Amino acid sequence: MGTMGIKQRDKAEWVVGKVLAEQAARRGEQPFVRIGDGPWLTYGEADAMANRAANGFAGMGMAQGDHVGVMLPNSLDYVHTWFGLSRLGAVHVAINTAYKGVFLEHVLNNCGAQVMVIARDYLGWLHEIEARVPALQTVLVPGLAAGEDGLPAFQRIETRPFESVLEAPADAPQIEVNHWDIGAIMYTSGTTGPSKGVLMPHAHLYMLGWGTVENLSLSEQDLYYIAMPLFHANAMLMQFYGTMQAGGSCVVAPAFSASGWLDDVRRSGATLTNLLGVMNEFVVRQPERPEDKDHKLRLILSIPSAPEVVTLWRERFGVQIVEAYGMTEVNIPLYHPPHREPVAGSCGLPYAPYYEVRVVNPTTDEELPPGEVGEIVVRPNEPYAFMQGYNAMQEKTVETWRNLWFHTGDAARRDEQGYFYYMDRINDRIRRRGENISSYEIEQVIGAHPAVADVAAIAVKSDIRGGEDEIKACVVFKPQCQATPEELLDLCQKNMPYFSVPRYVEFYPILPKTPTEKIQKTKLREHGISPNTWDAEAAGYVVKRT
Repeated sequence: MGTMGIKQRDKAEWVVGKVLAEQAARRGEQPFVRIGDGPWLTYGEADAMANRAANGFAGMGMAQGDHVGVMLPNSLDYVHTWFGLSRLGAVHVAINTAYKGVFLEHVLNNCGAQVMVIARDYLGWLHEIEARVPALQTVLVPGLAAGEDGLPAFQRIETRPFESVLEAPADAPQIEVNHWDIGAIMYTSGTTGPSKGVLMPHAHLYMLGWGTVENLSLSEQDLYYIAMPLFHANAMLMQFYGTMQAGGSCVVAPAFSASGWLDDVRRSGATLTNLLGVMNEFVVRQPERPEDKDHKLRLILSIPSAPEVVTLWRERFGVQIVEAYGMTEVNIPLYHPPHREPVAGSCGLPYAPYYEVRVVNPTTDEELPPGEVGEIVVRPNEPYAFMQGYNAMQEKTVETWRNLWFHTGDAARRDEQGYFYYMDRINDRIRRRGENISSYEIEQVIGAHPAVADVAAIAVKSDIRGGEDEIKACVVFKPQCQATPEELLDLCQKNMPYFSVPRYVEFYPILPKTPTEKIQKTKLREHGISPNTWDAEAAGYVVKRT
């Protein structure tokens, strides 16, 4: 596969800090990353700041293998934190910046972090759950001034300026970090339980970037425009880490803007970018302009894209979309082969020689012939290029690894040429606004309302192309109890990320259940949206992002 002369590294070098040191030695003065329209950070500066951060964290008593929560927006603070922790051999626990209430509480308790790097804007959410996260002792806050007023009054948690960490010496710490060591934990949605922390070795992190290098022919000549949050694997690893592996440059947008996307791409001079299905849709819904083809983009990697959207991008914007398939646990095991005409609707072929992919009967795990729809299962051919389990959730690890294959919960078919076609979700995962959402955690919040006797959160089809869902809450009240849909959504807004707040609410006298009292969500999904379903958008109910 074409990599413009970039040679695959020895596996001992598949470590974030080692790749950064290599590139700093080779291209120290070259621009590496810029946040929005801010100043460039060179490879050499990034390497020096990684050493400072590593030494600063060590000076606080942190050591190799320690878990550190990171809840930061796209910023150079995020970059310095990730690189510093990686060089120290600590574990970067990436936390969604919209998490609050029971979502944030679960992540912090599951990872057991004693130290957290968190932006000032999120301190209020942390303050609300302080008593329920006993392991957390210290938070580092970028831009915090000594003795600053107006901060939440923590009873137990100590707050320090993050900048104090970066004041440490720039000498490289003498710590050997290996490709099999855990480098990060990222949380992915639960279905019948809370979100699960994916244990990601350095080799797994590396392969998420290297897949982009190989399959998009990413080189030192490229500039990646990154419009996704860095706490997700797509931005942090596929785009940002892939850029570093190739020796290229990247511009990281503070946030995605559909209306400003093309202007940002043009101004940055980007040659590559990634989009999720919903982002595709939001961009193409913008009014057409004469300058739609005035950019330097040569490829867009999109997961997933409806065939009609792929055609529209080629005709309107003059750029080719390449598809792939993956998830945090399994890396990106399917890519459209480079330099081949895309197959409409397909998410590609197995990314050999690193991964094996099959479509199997979801009941028996027997491989299905071409054309039949079954479950996607994956396993690695390269040790440690795959998740090493779910943090503190051994039973979930065993459940997903039945018969020595990882079960994705996604349905697909395979054609005679070996191309895979994603169809839908098999399990009760909900995909909305680019996020995998736990129905269980939504149900925990709504079920805490004193009037609610029973609740089920389900996915219903969205009017947005690209595999998007909307969320419907199916609610049963206790006898002589009532609540309005607005009251339930107010509770949701206080205790969950904005993207998890249901759009639809319907009240039921009873929910359909199996003989073992398990809610039959299949029947609820078949019922879908009815005349009795309340729609937040139609009612003018506004879900705030903060």
